[in-house]
Amino acid sequence: MSTFYKLEFEKPVFAIEEEIALTRRAIESDGVEVPALGGIEHDQVRPTGDDLVELERRREETLRELYSELSPWNTVRVARHPDRPQTRDYIRMMCRDFCELHGDRRYGDDPALITGFGRIGSHKCLIVGHQKGKTTEEKLACHFGCAHPEGYRKALAKMKKAEKFGLPIVTLVDTPGAYPGLGAEERGQAEAIATNLLEMSRLRVPILSVVIGEGGSGGALGIAVADRVAMLEFSWYSVISPEGCAAILWKQANETTNSAAAVALNLTAKDNLKNRIIEDIIEEPLGGAHRDPQGTADSLRDWFDAQLTSLSSLDIDTLVARRYERFRALGAFEVEGVDGGSETV
Repeated sequence: MSTFYKLEFEKPVFAIEEEIALTRRAIESDGVEVPALGGIEHDQVRPTGDDLVELERRREETLRELYSELSPWNTVRVARHPDRPQTRDYIRMMCRDFCELHGDRRYGDDPALITGFGRIGSHKCLIVGHQKGKTTEEKLACHFGCAHPEGYRKALAKMKKAEKFGLPIVTLVDTPGAYPGLGAEERGQAEAIATNLLEMSRLRVPILSVVIGEGGSGGALGIAVADRVAMLEFSWYSVISPEGCAAILWKQANETTNSAAAVALNLTAKDNLKNRIIEDIIEEPLGGAHRDPQGTADSLRDWFDAQLTSLSSLDIDTLVARRYERFRALGAFEVEGVDGGSETV
């Protein structure tokens, strides 16, 4: 984990982790005195294994308490953690025989969107996902996960290829939004995303999508028109980022307005499940995916494997019809009438 990046609400955890590190070093070294930290009074000058067990128990308890009551704004912060696994990490940890495919055959290649064939569990499939980058150089090359139109056209071209071979499609969403620059607009950003929405709605193969971090606006939806959509527990999915919403509603984005916007947007996994935007929430390890990337990848792999097995038994015409109806039903709500009746809108 990055030692220089610390989430504000996790300060109690970092304090305990520092105690654990000091205690472990003292146990492994002879004659090193360690002060009584965190309320634990050591019976000896040198701490014992029992002290270490107690500290680790307190750390786990504190993490569980903090993450069970995460505010929407803190959920956004967790989703943006620099150590949170990205598409390339998940491909490495949960896929076999991955072969990356490049280019949209019209303009160029966009490193912000990764495409390629591979195996997840027992299924051959096409994997498509946003990549934000880890190093400064990679982040700049990937535009911090904000794809250009050539990225969406590349994704669609590979999806069409998957359809040709009868292979299911798996997408990993992690973007604050599509790239808003002049060049992207000149090359047809809106048209590229709109075309993806149309074409993905009628592709005759199963499509699964999981929001693994950030799911911002049309940039996320451009690869998320799927038969079943899920979210990792501490990801977010919304029409706009909290900062963008705050800047529009209150003309400024600060700690107070960002937090208020995050609540108003109903962007957490629980909110999206309640509003029937998604079908499932994939639990993350204690303390978030950045604390146990492999454990998160295992959960993702198991979910994809189970869902692909389930969808493979459906007739293709039924599958496409259900996908269409799924997205037509988004945003439907009931209005209570004065006479006590209700109407679906």
